[in-house]
Amino acid sequence: MRRRQFMTLGSYLVARPHVARAQPSGRIRRIGLLSPFSENDSETRTRLAAFKQSLEGLGWTEGRNIRIDIRYSDGNPERTRIAAAELVALTPDVLLAYANPAVSALQPLTRTIPIVFTQVSAPVESGFVSNLAHPEGNITGFHSFEPSMGGKWLELLKSMAPHVRRAAVVYHPNIAANVAFLRAAEAASASFGMTVTAAAVRDGTDIERSVTAFAQEPAGGLIVAPAPPTFDRRDLVIALADRFRLPAIYSYRFFIKSGGLASYGYEGSEQFQAAATYVDRILRGAKPAELPLQLPTKYQLVINLKAAKAIGLVIPESFVSRADEVIE
Repeated sequence: MRRRQFMTLGSYLVARPHVARAQPSGRIRRIGLLSPFSENDSETRTRLAAFKQSLEGLGWTEGRNIRIDIRYSDGNPERTRIAAAELVALTPDVLLAYANPAVSALQPLTRTIPIVFTQVSAPVESGFVSNLAHPEGNITGFHSFEPSMGGKWLELLKSMAPHVRRAAVVYHPNIAANVAFLRAAEAASASFGMTVTAAAVRDGTDIERSVTAFAQEPAGGLIVAPAPPTFDRRDLVIALADRFRLPAIYSYRFFIKSGGLASYGYEGSEQFQAAATYVDRILRGAKPAELPLQLPTKYQLVINLKAAKAIGLVIPESFVSRADEVIE
């Protein structure tokens, strides 16, 4: 049951000035794309397909006037660094960085190749840019969540499951944005009468160990921060939440499609479509410093009542009525 609509691509582009478009030249332009996620991940494939489709609508067809070199690293930091170096060595016309670890790997390697990022959180706090409206350097793009979202996820968890008094933030300790979400949740915890536990994870073993340890005491719930380990191993995270009957809130709807309880975030594919418009403008001569960073104007709350029933959770009707989409 859908209660309100997703944001549209236009919500990203409302501030975008009109630019007269020349047709792409006959020269094949090169785009490097770095993903810290698995090549086999279905959501990653969906997002990259949306990016390519949007590019084609703007006049860029792979094999005709563009070449896209893609590197995946399966969440491994060393492979991410190696992949970033390989892409920079190809001297592409523009780089697309998917998520915080990709920007972190590319940023030290080039100050001249334009970098457009997508699905990045807290870009100022992460040191990627110093100014959202005027990026100044060679990096711009579309960011996902401000640090304060950590407090918002905590508020939603408490409202959804009022009995919860303890929240574990499942986060990656080497991603500055994830640490910022944790700090925001900690700062907000007293106002909700809750305590917050840091559950640092880098891989599946960490996820299983941290969630299992946290679940040994009652009245707990999870906030699952966006990071490669939790994205690529979302089935494991959801299974652990179910096993230990832990109410959990996630950052993206695709966790709910996989059986998760609730999410508060935005539609990722639309952000990739929007990123294609910035890549297009750069290929036509624009500079990253001329393109302000953009944040989603709408977030969606999705609730899975079937998942709630499975863990014996009765969600207050007042909370259900707030949802944009309810899966029954």
